Amino acid sequence: MPTSRRALLGAGAAGVGLAVAGAVPSLAQANPGRPRPAAGNTPFPPLVDDPNGILALPTGFSYAIVTRTGVTKLDHGQGRTPSDHDGMAVFDAGHGRYTIIQNHEIDPGAEHGVPHVKGTVYDPSAVDAGGCTVITTDRAGRNLGEFVGISGTVSNCAGGPTPWGSWLTCEETDDRAGDQWEEGDRSGVFQKDHGYVFEVTADGKADPRPIKCLGRYAHEAVAIGKDRTSVYLSEDAGGPNGLFYRWTAPRGVKLGPGVFTGLAPNAGVLAAMAIVMDDGSVLPDVAYLTSAQLGRPFPVRWVEVPERDAQSKAVREQFADGQVTRGKKFEGVWGTDEGVYVVNSYAWDEGELPADATPHDGMVWFYNYRDQTIQLVTYFPHQPTAEDGSAAKYTDLTFDGPDNVTVTPWGSLVLAEDGAGASHVLSSFPGGPTYAIARNQLNDSEFCGPTFTADGKVLFVNMQDPGLTLAITGPWEKYLG
Repeated sequence: MPTSRRALLGAGAAGVGLAVAGAVPSLAQANPGRPRPAAGNTPFPPLVDDPNGILALPTGFSYAIVTRTGVTKLDHGQGRTPSDHDGMAVFDAGHGRYTIIQNHEIDPGAEHGVPHVKGTVYDPSAVDAGGCTVITTDRAGRNLGEFVGISGTVSNCAGGPTPWGSWLTCEETDDRAGDQWEEGDRSGVFQKDHGYVFEVTADGKADPRPIKCLGRYAHEAVAIGKDRTSVYLSEDAGGPNGLFYRWTAPRGVKLGPGVFTGLAPNAGVLAAMAIVMDDGSVLPDVAYLTSAQLGRPFPVRWVEVPERDAQSKAVREQFADGQVTRGKKFEGVWGTDEGVYVVNSYAWDEGELPADATPHDGMVWFYNYRDQTIQLVTYFPHQPTAEDGSAAKYTDLTFDGPDNVTVTPWGSLVLAEDGAGASHVLSSFPGGPTYAIARNQLNDSEFCGPTFTADGKVLFVNMQDPGLTLAITGPWEKYLG
């Protein structure tokens, strides 16, 4: 997420969204659904400015602040809440409480980095860097405690929940052991390679070992397939553009608690997506497809990564032109019973897409497990305001830069914006429009990590700067159901 367009005032226009139908029983299970048209929906009311200047919401909705960087305290004297809140997931903790596992997308030397707590540290030299905290809260958004789940990691961007109630946190970097870091008057040298996925549990029993079989690159997000033998991963990188990956478990291995860290670094098969065209050729970049192909399924094949730990060459550089399909800013990933969603945030500037491809301000894709096809389900056409710095005329109708994605308990999508102009939390309805359901009224910082409780009562979301975790409540079912 670090390559946002925050310096610009413009934004892209909303596209038509196709999303999932079905119901989500809990985050401990895969979410059902595939893209299919819906009979209709009730439009969200207009956003109303917040007298406190933080979060604009529709009438009937309210929010509470759960954590705040540098203000709320960590348990056991560990310090205060770290900064740069990012991806997260929420789990039912019983007795009206919820457990949130939350990323902090921080490079070393930050003012409010994740403190090193004994037993949670991966790289001791990554001081005041990224990691995860584990938060206890309730439907009212009260802060009932927070502690460090993993530390000594770098730029923990997004990730994904597991069916057994843990969180996979992703490092969006490819720093190597021996590389030097510098922040202000502080510096250090990494002792370990970075760019891995780690598993974080809600019980405080940290296991800061990288899951090397999932590869080393600028990870963004991850989702586990329904059969628990496959994992889908996105890469937010450029020069060349990043890839969408699938990892397949070794024969006889089914994923569950503690399985990942017991696998060998070369276990299973890591492969990159290639979208196959009618003539059998491989689509070079997703930006060649536009809203004209909304809903059309394209066959996919998976091309094995030659050297997944990227010791000699970055993973995405190991493929020749014509082997795989690239995309600028592969971002959020979220799995369902029938497939997985993946987002491309935008591609319009020089070098972000092939010269003869079509600029865009956001794409959402759905990959179907059974059919092994992928289809474009939401498309935000590019708007000049994202380039020339002019303000959008209709702030709450003009969207761009979708980033994190989640599936609601009613089957629609919620997207978090990280683009130009005003930042929104968005709702994309099956076969219908995209609505603004919240706007950052405090500044132009991105939203991150939207995630619904299984009962559909609370939407938790982060405002990355100044570092706020927000609990939003209201008549969600009326508008999403």
